[in-house]
Amino acid sequence: MASSTPSGQRVLASYAAPPAFLASPNWSKVYSTILGQLPLRNIHWKSNSRGTLKTIQELQVTLVPFDSLRDEHTSQVPGTLLEKPLLHIYIVHCEDNDLDTYRNTLKKQIKDWHTAVTSRRNQDWLILQIIRPDTLRQPTGNFFQIKNSVLDKLRTDFNSDKRDRCVQVNWITGNDSPAAWAEFINKMKEGLLYAFDSAIEARQEEVRRSENQQAMPGWNFCTFFILKESLASSFEGMNLFEEALIPYDELEASFYRVSKERNMSWFGPLLPLDPNQDTSPFLSTTKKPYRDLILENKISVLDFRIYLLARQCQLLAKLGRLAEITSKATFFLGAFGERLQDVPTLSPLFVEAWRYSSALSVVEHCNTWAAASSIEASKSASVNAGKGELLDLARSQLDVLGMVAGHLPIAPPFSTSRTSTKIWKPNTPINFINETLNVAINNKEAFYELYVAVLNRAIDFYAKSGRRKFALKLHGNLAALELHRGNLAAALITYTSLPAHYAPHMWTSLESFMLSRALDTYNKLDRTQDVEWIHMVLSFLKTHVEHNCEMLVGGVDKVTCVTTLISSLRESVERLENLAHPDHPIITIRVASNAKLAGGRDGSFLDVHVTNHLPCAFPVDEISVLVSGRESDKFRYASSIDDGCPSGKSTYTLFCATPASGTFLLESSEIRSAHLLLQSNYRKAGKVALPLLIRVPHDPLALDIRISQSNQIQLGRLSSLMVVLSTGRNNVNNAAIRLVAPSITFYARDAELLEDKHAKSFTAGADRIELEGLDEDSDIIFRVPHSDASALTAMKVKLEVDYATKDEPTIVRTSQFTRVLITTLPISVNVEDFFRGKKRVHSTTTPGNIQLISKFTVSTTSHQHVRIANASLELPLDGLEGVNITPCVAKRPVVTVTPIQPANFLFSLDSSHGPVRESLTLSVKYRMLREEVESIIQDQVRGLLEEFPSKAHTRTVLVSKLVNALESDAAWVEMYGITGELAVPQTNEGPHEFDDLMKEAVKRLSQHRHTEHPEGKWREIKIPVDVPFMNIVAAARIRIISTPFAKETLAEELPPLYAGQPISANLNIYTTFHWGLSPSDTNRQYILRFNIEEMVREWLVSGPKRGDFVAKDGETYSIPITLIALHHGEFALPRVTITALPMSGAVTMGSMAVPSIETYQEHGAEKILVLPRGGRTTFVVSMGPG
Repeated sequence: MASSTPSGQRVLASYAAPPAFLASPNWSKVYSTILGQLPLRNIHWKSNSRGTLKTIQELQVTLVPFDSLRDEHTSQVPGTLLEKPLLHIYIVHCEDNDLDTYRNTLKKQIKDWHTAVTSRRNQDWLILQIIRPDTLRQPTGNFFQIKNSVLDKLRTDFNSDKRDRCVQVNWITGNDSPAAWAEFINKMKEGLLYAFDSAIEARQEEVRRSENQQAMPGWNFCTFFILKESLASSFEGMNLFEEALIPYDELEASFYRVSKERNMSWFGPLLPLDPNQDTSPFLSTTKKPYRDLILENKISVLDFRIYLLARQCQLLAKLGRLAEITSKATFFLGAFGERLQDVPTLSPLFVEAWRYSSALSVVEHCNTWAAASSIEASKSASVNAGKGELLDLARSQLDVLGMVAGHLPIAPPFSTSRTSTKIWKPNTPINFINETLNVAINNKEAFYELYVAVLNRAIDFYAKSGRRKFALKLHGNLAALELHRGNLAAALITYTSLPAHYAPHMWTSLESFMLSRALDTYNKLDRTQDVEWIHMVLSFLKTHVEHNCEMLVGGVDKVTCVTTLISSLRESVERLENLAHPDHPIITIRVASNAKLAGGRDGSFLDVHVTNHLPCAFPVDEISVLVSGRESDKFRYASSIDDGCPSGKSTYTLFCATPASGTFLLESSEIRSAHLLLQSNYRKAGKVALPLLIRVPHDPLALDIRISQSNQIQLGRLSSLMVVLSTGRNNVNNAAIRLVAPSITFYARDAELLEDKHAKSFTAGADRIELEGLDEDSDIIFRVPHSDASALTAMKVKLEVDYATKDEPTIVRTSQFTRVLITTLPISVNVEDFFRGKKRVHSTTTPGNIQLISKFTVSTTSHQHVRIANASLELPLDGLEGVNITPCVAKRPVVTVTPIQPANFLFSLDSSHGPVRESLTLSVKYRMLREEVESIIQDQVRGLLEEFPSKAHTRTVLVSKLVNALESDAAWVEMYGITGELAVPQTNEGPHEFDDLMKEAVKRLSQHRHTEHPEGKWREIKIPVDVPFMNIVAAARIRIISTPFAKETLAEELPPLYAGQPISANLNIYTTFHWGLSPSDTNRQYILRFNIEEMVREWLVSGPKRGDFVAKDGETYSIPITLIALHHGEFALPRVTITALPMSGAVTMGSMAVPSIETYQEHGAEKILVLPRGGRTTFVVSMGPG
């Protein structure tokens, strides 16, 4: 009879030895030493069929005497290949030089043994020679005799192929060192693998041959199963568990094929006749003679499937893959249980009891296997999850048993476990072999105790595996059990805590069910409807809307249930303080992307489309949305609702009293119902949807505020800015203005109203400016000082205006404006100073003839054009004695400064008392070209609308359109700069209600001309100017006095000059100390050095071209020189440079002081005409003799 289990078979190896050696005391020592080298370790095996290299970590080998083996015979029942020895070992104890003993005795014994073992198929052999160390390598006396040892003879006599199967071990008693036996152990591994590969290859060939005969008559699946299973058991005996698992997987697939073909003649019935099926260990292979039943073709389908599953699970357990065991078992119990449900002859609830017992049995098997082997932490989670699934399966069977026994209600969540179509009536007579189930069925408290124990075990395993969602789901069953048993408080605690855990995992149906049960329990406890109850209702309504759940409170219909909840909710929130609830889906708001102006008042309207997803109306008191601008300014649109929000879609118009324009982001929305605030945040972190942009059109008639640089700027004084408040359409009762800017302090208390004709009251407070009685369509201009902003290129000012209008005095509008003020001046001024002599009446230069010429260059600092009305250099208010300033042009028209065309202003300064110590002031009156043009447009439009009083409200729109038209094309700028004509470009805008006014305004602007005198408002900037000091001012002049070829010398005319002619001249250097640091400098003397620059292409200079002299105030130093013109033409005289030498006795910063000096060339603008040299030459030509 076949073995009941193929597992547990060890590898066999036989041993033999000469009888004399076996009877000697040394044999027991050698035998013990060989056993000490076992088990074999680190055996590398390569599959011939798959080519993969496997390492057998440890292999147990059993040594048996060769004489105990039976003769081979062919068995009809295929067994494991390890039933027979894979290796035969002959052990001989003979010294290596004892050839006589070998020839006379040992050789015949070994040969008889060798003949016997080589006749066995798929088995290998090995001869082991043991020698003593003292006989190793004894001298042979014959150098040329190579093979003259017992080992050599063994190899020669018995090695018939290339493999060497003879090995020698140098051993003495007590030498158990692995190194001494290493070669033998390696040979032993090699022989075992060789024999195993040969046997496996032969058996695989048998399996293939049998598999190919499936279609032939007489082929039997059960016989084929036993044959192929022998491969698996052989691999298992070699500890090749992965290889052993493959045949079972292939047999499982073959069984599915056979089952699909409904060819089940090789099996017994579907179920065994064993009544204890539901209590026996599920994965045990020894509880029945499975292999015998398979060979006899009597095994039931269920037993066959259980045996196949058990063998697979045993191998998976040895591989440490316990997670696969649980998944296989769970799948099998579910799938085969469904098949058993169709068997009509089963006793009531047999399948449920079988599943329950089998699931628990598999869990116990896994616990046993896990305790016997160490499982990695990374794998333990999946193993625990599998155990949890099995226990969850057992729990679902208890649900069915409990409902039939009457211990559990036939309602969710228990009723969801019922998968069979069979309906067992409550209190159906039930009897199981499993006494635990019998006790539980007959005793309600025992059932509850068993149910809770299984549930808690499943929850524990789910928690250990990290499957928190599954554990939470089972907590719901515990809560339902508590509710059924009447423990309302405990059930309520569980029901209220579970939805928060279900929500993140999107288990909406479970969440809704738990909430409905929580509300039911809350009502049964008769508690006050507090904040906790409100949150439960809102959460339940959320799941109802999102999942359209039918499991509602009290079992009533949907509309009645929701209406009752909403009514109770309204009563509860009226008693509480404000309660905010974010992102609730019962009411959704879709905001229009474009707002509309309010028309006759400041503000705008915004449409919102509200969808009430409830089947009844929801009591809404107010709907509002919040939008934010570029500078984080927030504006609120709101509208009151009187009759609540009906079910379905509705549209409402919200109003925002704050005038604002531009593109805004939708921040949030809010629906107020008494003290309940349903809020939605559209910019919450993590939202993927694009933000909603809301566009609010510009309202030209709304209150507005602008800032600009002050119209009076004086460098070195406290800075200020100018604020222009435009009331637009509004008659403003009162307004309060606050200014804030980073790192800037505004001195609101020192604010100054520039024009008071439009304001009845102007009050400058500590942090705000208050105005009262402002007329419509008026501009109120005031100036506000602030701290120094020179370190900033631009100043961002936030202005907040609170105002109330005459038409709506109860509404206080708060408008926030962010304006950027460029702190850099629109113009820059550069100054160049020159010391020059006045226009000479006589050739003599005197101290009073030296004046200061200052050239001021005014440039624009931006791309804009600047109009300059006047520039003047002014003395201090009390004047300066003896100082006179004269502009180069007494009167000049308005000048336009462009980025490429600056303007120059020259002034001459005379001082009769020496240096000027006090600062002067450069005053520049200017305005931007844009300001000037806008002012002209404003005046023209005002004049036009005076003729049409009914259309006075269109002034702002007309001005805006004209300005936009001029901005679109700059072709008018050049003509305007010349004549003052404003040629407004045509625009592509469609017809408008005041096109006639536009045409008339364009006509009047085209007729505008510049006036002779500057008109309108101008800005003024005053810049302090320091008058430079100069220790020495020198005037150099080269004066031609005579020429040798001139007939006469004239005082006022130069004589004719010719190229190459020596020309006599004087170098006169006049010096004055009039512009020095102190009037006493006129008494000083300085040493100066002159140098006549060489002009090698025009002049040769003869005489002292360089030299030093002592300079005194008001004196002239003269030097005679001679000039020779190198060619004819008209060119300037050489330049003269004069430098001051350090003053002895004066030290500045560790070195001798050098006085400052400026030299100008009096002859710098003069040119000399040099004529070509003419002459006559007489040549005498000989005419020959005669």
